[in-house]
Formats: sequence, structure tokens, C-alpha cells
Amino acid sequence: MEANNNIEAIEQYIIDAVRQRRTALKISQEKLANELNVSKGFIANVENSNYRAKYNFKHLNELAKILKCSPRDFLPEQAL
Repeated sequence: MEANNNIEAIEQYIIDAVRQRRTALKISQEKLANELNVSKGFIANVENSNYRAKYNFKHLNELAKILKCSPRDFLPEQAL
């Protein structure tokens, strides 16, 4: 996974991992936003590489609860 001009490789990896888990569980951006207590626009902006929005550690912890996994599932095995 390559980083674009606006985001670091680790940030893009996390975003991609969350999106993959969300789509595998057939959870819409809107449903995820409601459960995470953020706007649907925030999730859309995070998943769109044209924006600098990204998840923070609190988000990752809550996402793991919502997506029924460990926060570690959103991180690479090795440093990028």
C-alpha cells in the first residue's frame, strides 16, 4: 500500500484495513458512523484519499469493538 501525497503509509494501511473489515461485514459508512458517533461525512473523508481525515487511537479502539476484532488487526506486522 502506497501513501499518497496527503497521508503516511501507516495511516493508509490502517484506513484500508478498517475499510476491508467494514465491507467484509457488510457495514455501510453510515452505520459505522452512527456506531462510532461521528458524521457519515467523516467516514467518507477518511476513506477518500483526497482528504486528510484519519482515525485516532480512540477511534481504533471503538472500531475494534464495533467490527468485533482487535485494534491490532488494523496494524501491519512490520513497520512500513
